[in-house]
Amino acid sequence: MTDKVAVRRALLSVSDKSGLVDFARQLATHGVELVSTGGTARALRDTGLDVKDISELTDFPEMMDGRVKTLHPKVHGGLLGVRGNAEHEAAMAAHDIAPIDLVCVNLYPFSETVARGADRDEIIENIDIGGPSMVRSAAKNHAAVTIVTDPADYALVAAELDEQGGATSLAMRRRLAAKAYAATAAYDSAISSWFAFSDQGEAFPETMTVAMSRSSELRYGENPHQAAAVYTPMGPHAAGVAQAEQVQGKELSYNNLNDADGALDLISEFRGEAPTIAIIKHANPCGVATDETVEAAYRAALACDPVSAFGGIIAANRPLDGAAAEAITGIFTEVVIAPDADADAREIFAKKKNLRLLLTGELPDAARTGLLLKTIAGGMLLQSRDNALVDGGAGASGSDLNIVTKRAPTDAERADMMFAWRVAKHVKSNAVIYAKGGSTAAIGAGQMSRLDSARIAASKARDAAEAAGWDAPRTQGSAVASDAFFPFADGLVACAEAGATSVIQPGGSVRDEEVIAAADERGLAMAFTGMRHFRH
Repeated sequence: MTDKVAVRRALLSVSDKSGLVDFARQLATHGVELVSTGGTARALRDTGLDVKDISELTDFPEMMDGRVKTLHPKVHGGLLGVRGNAEHEAAMAAHDIAPIDLVCVNLYPFSETVARGADRDEIIENIDIGGPSMVRSAAKNHAAVTIVTDPADYALVAAELDEQGGATSLAMRRRLAAKAYAATAAYDSAISSWFAFSDQGEAFPETMTVAMSRSSELRYGENPHQAAAVYTPMGPHAAGVAQAEQVQGKELSYNNLNDADGALDLISEFRGEAPTIAIIKHANPCGVATDETVEAAYRAALACDPVSAFGGIIAANRPLDGAAAEAITGIFTEVVIAPDADADAREIFAKKKNLRLLLTGELPDAARTGLLLKTIAGGMLLQSRDNALVDGGAGASGSDLNIVTKRAPTDAERADMMFAWRVAKHVKSNAVIYAKGGSTAAIGAGQMSRLDSARIAASKARDAAEAAGWDAPRTQGSAVASDAFFPFADGLVACAEAGATSVIQPGGSVRDEEVIAAADERGLAMAFTGMRHFRH
């Protein structure tokens, strides 16, 4: 396999014409013959470059609105013919097939066409056929052919031609071939996904393809001995943590990003509502609160569990001001994520040079659809997002709540129940959340027993009260949310002993009657939602 291959003839056919003219001029300075198609040829000629039409190469006209122009033996023979192979070279000579040494192709804007809401006919018309065929032919024969699919590589290839005297190296051609096949694979993935999800309305197609591009490599994964990187979906997708602007601070770690994603997911539940703060530690909330200002919401969220909040991730549903920033920087914090931050806030955060400040511009829609992917040994699990909402309503039962106890919740209890229920969706199972007055009073997360979650949360609330000098823990008079049903009455009893006066849970246990009786015995109001929120 020859290392250096001179570029004498190049075929250029692109949809994205950014940087094309400069690249073509650089090719021309090395005496490269330029062959092009349709609009690309016109764009080059308009700048004074000498360009041969593809029809001159093929002796066959472009037709069918350009659908048939490069699907021709003189194109693919020129790309696939193996240099130095006597049989191939004889066939090329016999059929007047000229070798093509470089191909510059990028494909019809299929994803962009879908994203702007085009109709089906236009979407289908933007499925490129000739482009991917040329890319694959050129990449297969990378021993002799240079394939360029990304305008970002124009300067790299031009520099290579300058350094190699109008030739490219095998290492360069291999690298570009790998990138080319990734490009066609991603393109086909976008098309198949559109057919499956949008055109056919399939929830889980028989074949699932996922195309992603690496946005950055991380220092390491969850632990220093693990490698990690960040990838983002190619084509239309919702923005999130991966697209947030990092204003300041150290490089984000795998754990930072994972926790920040959980924080953003939770705070999105409160998009467009009163100022709300969520504090996350190891992918679990340790404090969530809503108040009149962002600063007040932060202080209320911190009060839930100030010990766990140290070194945590803080998310806000509103832009941050100086008062909020001053409060947040009162303890060590790894990451702050918010829609925006004013000049005063940025100045205060800048004094904490290691603190990462991420600005999203807006919050994701908590009701958004999409699939969640999780790898398992030998495969992958896919499920729809947990975007279900419960309407707490008003009156005797609320539109989605089934009041199962003798006593109905008061308006204040109902508000606390619904607040706790929204938070419960984002707490690792088994989850038990105490809430009072628009903030979490205690959170029990990730225990193998629901009883343990209830007791641990109550214990943490007592510790917080003692540290703050309060007369009683904030679980007194609180509402409790449980992400799944209480399998026995003991968990509910533990909540009552901690001072809870109302409970919201899915219901559905074979011992529901026992649990309801325990609630009635203690004067609790309890609602069933009929909906579980496991989070693993």
